[in-house]
Amino acid sequence: MAAKAVDLEKPKNITFDGVVVDICFHPNKDVIAAGDIDGEVSIHSYSTTTENNTLMTFKHHKKACRALRFSDNGEELYTTSKDKSIHIIDMNTGGLKRKLKKAHESPIYSMLVTGENFLATGDDDGNLKVWDLRTNNAEMEVKHNEEFISDMVIDDQHKILVTTSGDGTLTAFNIRRKRMDIQSELFDSELLSLAHIKEKEKVICGSGEGVLNIFSWGEWGNISDRFPGHPMSVDCMVAVTDSIICTGSGDGYVRAVNILPNRFLGVVGDHDDLPVENLSLSHDSNLLASCSHDQTIKFWNTSDFTDLTVNTKKKAKKANKNKKLSSTGKSDFFAGLADDNADDENENGESEDSDDDDDDDDDDSDDAD
Repeated sequence: MAAKAVDLEKPKNITFDGVVVDICFHPNKDVIAAGDIDGEVSIHSYSTTTENNTLMTFKHHKKACRALRFSDNGEELYTTSKDKSIHIIDMNTGGLKRKLKKAHESPIYSMLVTGENFLATGDDDGNLKVWDLRTNNAEMEVKHNEEFISDMVIDDQHKILVTTSGDGTLTAFNIRRKRMDIQSELFDSELLSLAHIKEKEKVICGSGEGVLNIFSWGEWGNISDRFPGHPMSVDCMVAVTDSIICTGSGDGYVRAVNILPNRFLGVVGDHDDLPVENLSLSHDSNLLASCSHDQTIKFWNTSDFTDLTVNTKKKAKKANKNKKLSSTGKSDFFAGLADDNADDENENGESEDSDDDDDDDDDDSDDAD
């Protein structure tokens, strides 16, 4: 696999008085938003060359800010809370533009921008709503889950919305026709996180038992592949490239994982054994941010991920699951992985003829298409 020398300089950590529950990078500026357990929302600039700065602080929510997202153009910030409200903040003026005080009857758990002027929210009791922000009305309101709506993704046409739930199901909704299309089989563990990769043909779903379940888009009845190996729950994830995701786990580690072939690439960073609450990828894809119970946002350099290729003939190594990929200062970001590749070459300079690790903890690809 190819690797090059990169500058691993990254912004300094941003610390808070309370636990940070969610974070979101601005879509086109070096700015990140954070929502904490006390309901405070703050906007910060970040830089690798100068100090980070707090730009705005809002204390509109009465309870924990559980989710926040920027609009596609970055001019608005949407925030939701355990207090059941949705707030819309004008990023140009810093003012509260709009407020839906009782958007749900139950505390809101998750949120996703589903198109210009449209927003989807899911609550603790499995209710899903899709909002038309021009009218402040829920254009779609359904309940097909018994537990919290944990995460959501949508297709590029803003037609099919896919959700995961704590009841152990994945559900696809046609939000244009305002109906549920299909729901997956019931899994043994709660489903907690989602990522959309492989030219949007695959959806990766993280579970409470540490398994990555892989679905083919449009085929929601059952999984097409399954990759166990995380020692604890996969609470959040983000696609960094079309084949590589970063996962945040209950054991405090942020890991890089290649999908199809399924391989642990290593540990990007950690939060000292404290659960990773959420992840976000910067607008230029060069930085990954993570937040945890340590009351800190940490930044990780991901600029070299686009140059990473996985040797499918190289035997997957179980040790990569907890192997550090990055270090402080300047270094070859994937030097360790390149060394592994070299170690596996025989004396003729050819790779071992082995597609995958025999250990199920490394690669359990039942149908890796």
